[in-house]
Amino acid sequence: MSAMSLRVARFGDFLRDHKGTLRALQWGVVALYVFLIVVPVFLPLPDETSHVFNNLTVAAQFAFWGIWWPFVLVSMPLMGRAWCGWFCPEGMLSEWMSERGRNKPIPKWIRWGGWPFVAFACTTIYGQLVSVYQYPLAVLLVLGGSTVAAIGIGFWYGRSKRIWCRYLCPVNGVFQLLSKLAPWRYKVDEQKWRDFAGSGKKVIPINCAPLVPLRHMQGASDCHMCGRCAGHRDAIALTGRSPEEEIVDVAHGDAWQTALLVFGMMGIALGAFLWSASPWLVAAKQWAAEWLIDRDILWPLNDSAPWWLLTHYPEVNDSFSWLDGAAILGFIMTTAVLVGGLLYLALQIADRLLPQRNKDSVHGLAQALIPTAGCGVFLGLSATTVSLLKHEGMPTGWVGDARFALLALGLAWTLRLAWRVAGKRGAGVLARLPALAVYAAGLAPFAYAWWLFFVVW
Repeated sequence: MSAMSLRVARFGDFLRDHKGTLRALQWGVVALYVFLIVVPVFLPLPDETSHVFNNLTVAAQFAFWGIWWPFVLVSMPLMGRAWCGWFCPEGMLSEWMSERGRNKPIPKWIRWGGWPFVAFACTTIYGQLVSVYQYPLAVLLVLGGSTVAAIGIGFWYGRSKRIWCRYLCPVNGVFQLLSKLAPWRYKVDEQKWRDFAGSGKKVIPINCAPLVPLRHMQGASDCHMCGRCAGHRDAIALTGRSPEEEIVDVAHGDAWQTALLVFGMMGIALGAFLWSASPWLVAAKQWAAEWLIDRDILWPLNDSAPWWLLTHYPEVNDSFSWLDGAAILGFIMTTAVLVGGLLYLALQIADRLLPQRNKDSVHGLAQALIPTAGCGVFLGLSATTVSLLKHEGMPTGWVGDARFALLALGLAWTLRLAWRVAGKRGAGVLARLPALAVYAAGLAPFAYAWWLFFVVW
């Protein structure tokens, strides 16, 4: 074992031996999290003179949407799901409650494979309708509601497990995908596992809270990097790996992961980030308003919907009408259908141009989209970061170049991964070129949408 590999393995052992410290750190994050989502609800809404250093609501907004979520996303391809195992308040509270809960068996409806896509889509769309990036009440409703659900699921199901995190968390699917790029994972040495079984040594049970089947784990997508299993049966150790290993050699994907990538992260999320800047949405809404007025249908123009259904803060002149809500929903869904649909069509065609095709091969090809999809979500979330920095008077002239450099890197990595996945299917250079050209064409609408957002609009 090389010196670097030994240091990596020792860090895994360090996490195992200091689980009490990790638990204390998690309680600290829980306290900060609760403070930031609850206290601003009782404060006046900030005005134009409010800043990060003189207004708690703005500070909380910057903490959640300027730092917390964008850089939690970045941590996944860098460190795997360490956020989940070391810091996440929902995971901590769900497991803590599960230790004291009813220990009911996990029902089939919770195990349904579509929850990562459905939960992500619904949370993303609903967050836009209630303006979760702007208002404390919306933050409390969306994030606080998710936390209450995590605690409830933890109380009712499992024993010392993270059932919520494993199946129902709205960002679980996104974290699963991005962590496949991580350069670390806990690896099982099958020979050492078998040798331990015949050694007569006592097996110390391991509580894997996210329910990873330890002996058969091959990747990092479900592992929370907590270190509890380090050294188990003398066969599990934290190891380094190629960031491309899991996508090219291990992960095959499935229909729901493909849906989350194509129609969720690169469709619904894209529409959610773009709608507020789109002149097309404004034009469509004006046309619809005129059409309704001409026919004396006025109720859709009413802005009296409750704040928990549509944005309604008349004290700061920000209220959505029913038409606004319908237009936002329509824009997001249209973006998902057009951008996601064209990309999915390109995947199908590229898959047919390659050898060794089967019913799941298109999903393996879709896994190469992970770097681009992750870049897109980060670009959208970090747009709030940039807006807040501008409000604080920070220079942001470098941001445009950085954005396009990041997007270009994501696209290039995706095409490289697609090239390697195609090679694993036995395709030579001449067979891979047309498939990769179709693949790249499918990515063009996604890239064009970001160009519109950052340059044209």
